[in-house]
Amino acid sequence: MHRPADWAQPIEKQYNLFQMSPTLYRSALPDKGAVPLLEKLQVGTVINFLPEADSSWLSTPGITQVQLPYRTNHVDDADVLKALRAIKSAEAKGPVLMHCKHGSDRTGLMAAMYRVVIQGWTKEEALNEMTQGGFGDSTHFKDGIRYMMQADVEKLRTALANGDCSTSPFAACSMKSWFKSAHIE
Repeated sequence: MHRPADWAQPIEKQYNLFQMSPTLYRSALPDKGAVPLLEKLQVGTVINFLPEADSSWLSTPGITQVQLPYRTNHVDDADVLKALRAIKSAEAKGPVLMHCKHGSDRTGLMAAMYRVVIQGWTKEEALNEMTQGGFGDSTHFKDGIRYMMQADVEKLRTALANGDCSTSPFAACSMKSWFKSAHIE
């Protein structure tokens, strides 16, 4: 199959590493052997969607580590906004790598949401890349696909622009600020 030019392009098969844009890469869990490649790509931030930190393989002083673990079977708008905000702020400082264990489902969902919310792709275009892009076993994508189908892209864009933690005023992160502002003296 011919790979569309706007899809993430393969860089390094061993790490399931693909370049999504001039400043965004996606991959499986790297190891110490990937560090020279990250340095060559001038990656300044690594965003990890796993519960285990990257410090076991990454100790390069010039690379910032951001850990945003989430479960694909329980993703919500707050997780997506946190990830998109982290990617955008890191991209302002240089190239970014986002990864999970295999570089397919967690990373695939955030890559697809980046495509739709930030780059303006349609859900269909992003889902096609996510499921047919050769990133890994697509049987694990059902939760991500379900989330994407029901995601309100305009609400996500608005929340991202306004600095809101979620699209819902009833989200736990939104309610925390209610309680802070409502405390009685």
